[in-house]
Amino acid sequence: MILANERIRAGPTAVIAGRGPDPGGHDGGGGGAGRIQPGAVAVRAGSGRARRRAWSWGLRAFEAVSKREGMTMRGLVPLPVSVAATSGDLWLGADTPLEAPAELAGVASWLRGALRCPLPPGAGGLTLRVDETLDEEAYVLDGLRISGGSAAGVFYGCQTLRQLLPAAALRRAGAVGWPVPAVRVDDRPGFGWRGVMLDVARHFMPVADVLRFVDLAAFHKLNVLHLHLTDDQGWRLEVPGWPRLTEVGAWRSESMLGARQHARFDGRPHGGFYTSDDLREIVAYARERHVRVVPEVDMPGHMQAAIAAYPGLGRAATTVRTGWGISSHVLDLSDEALDFCRAVLDHLCDVFPSEVIGIGGDECPVDEWVDSPVLAREGLSTPHELQPWFTMRMAEHLASRGRRVYGWDEILEGGAPRGAVVAAWRGAEPTTVAARLGHQVVSCPDVGTYLDYRQSDDPGEPTPVGTRLTLADVYAFSPVPPDLPEAGRELVLGGQANVWTEHMESARRVDYMTYPRLSAFAEAVWDPPGRSYASFEARLGDHLERLDALGVNYRPLTGPRPWDARPDAPGNPRSLPDRLAELREMTKRLEIRGPV
Repeated sequence: MILANERIRAGPTAVIAGRGPDPGGHDGGGGGAGRIQPGAVAVRAGSGRARRRAWSWGLRAFEAVSKREGMTMRGLVPLPVSVAATSGDLWLGADTPLEAPAELAGVASWLRGALRCPLPPGAGGLTLRVDETLDEEAYVLDGLRISGGSAAGVFYGCQTLRQLLPAAALRRAGAVGWPVPAVRVDDRPGFGWRGVMLDVARHFMPVADVLRFVDLAAFHKLNVLHLHLTDDQGWRLEVPGWPRLTEVGAWRSESMLGARQHARFDGRPHGGFYTSDDLREIVAYARERHVRVVPEVDMPGHMQAAIAAYPGLGRAATTVRTGWGISSHVLDLSDEALDFCRAVLDHLCDVFPSEVIGIGGDECPVDEWVDSPVLAREGLSTPHELQPWFTMRMAEHLASRGRRVYGWDEILEGGAPRGAVVAAWRGAEPTTVAARLGHQVVSCPDVGTYLDYRQSDDPGEPTPVGTRLTLADVYAFSPVPPDLPEAGRELVLGGQANVWTEHMESARRVDYMTYPRLSAFAEAVWDPPGRSYASFEARLGDHLERLDALGVNYRPLTGPRPWDARPDAPGNPRSLPDRLAELREMTKRLEIRGPV
């Protein structure tokens, strides 16, 4: 499984070299002073000045390729490891033959649909192949020949091919047939977990919108969709034997408007849920695009919607929560509640093939556990010990199904189960703590990756909450904290951007809050050597033309438009120093102790 070694070593990187084939035996057919030859210099080694100089030479050559080819190539996002000019006039059209082995039939079928071209089977045109000498997600695009270390690598090469075409090629209708730049691209990701979390609990997103979200993530070479399926405000999946979860738990009477400090509500019912067939469709659709779906059912906190459906799961009857924030209504941890959680996890294992299954574990108040009979029965001293005990029981059950726990970094408090994968969200420190404890970890600190946070100080930003998180701030994100010792760095699987939807009531609003910041994030976790915001900014104009063609309602670089504002849903902006102080208080219970 890829989780065994998610961090992909960067290896040698390209700079200008002389004429001739590269050391791997692939002859791009070009050469001369503009040739960028893989394997020439390992720019990650040596001084920072040497790395910057090597990348500067490579970037100038990259721009020179664009000029010689008479068409732009500066808009590739994420930026590839290396690009080289080759020779010849290339054309891709409806009659271009496509040659692909049986193992790439899925990629070939997807590409035909994405390009709106029949691409009849045959040699002499576009060629797809697997090259097992490449890393699994690496690829080489040489004119109309694409090879990858696996089907995933070939798929990423095809996505790069789509970006090399005019933006009109991304539209769902129109003329077919485009010139293709004669170039060679050698590329590979820096991290194996390049994820995005979508919260469909706070605001339900219909299946078609989820599939579109997957398409856009895959277009940026992201490979994990963390699907946040339940919360206090809504339960979004059916579970066999528990019908009231969707009859009651999937619906709330109204929704809060804006930040919770204002206590405004819209007076309009909201809800929805996915059938098992819906979820299987999402999983299959994502798999075709080499995105794995990691489901999350939050437990033992954030369970008010489930308790509203089945009061016996909690300590008191309640309704589906209408306001944002943290509910004190949590699971009772009775035998009935544990059996319920096991049934839910069994259903997730039946529907989702992911090796890791999300159980949340965050923001769970212990008020209702002070007099829990489980304390005496299990020999526990304080209610804070109950959540680690519960997490261990769920980890044991998932292990019996051949799966592992994926949980927010609160599961570290009191000791996370051995083999658990940690989503580190409360600042940078939990990533370091998790790795030092020997856990694989996905870095997603809120102040660098939470895309519900406001994008500027402009008063026209819709429902401005959280700290300011600009495009440049997201681009600056790095999954590996600088203070993490070398021994722990391999445990950092990668990074994840989180799209919490309390203030995103529609797919259009999700677009505005997500793009182009997710484009910047995608490059941060693809992590090409020597990446820089100046280079990304120079390429972004071309990329926004692609987002236009794909129908994305991204935030303009000039700022919010009058119709983007939500004066009826006021926010609660935070300063970064204030938030960092709060995070220090929130993480004071993190302990440096081994897995249990």
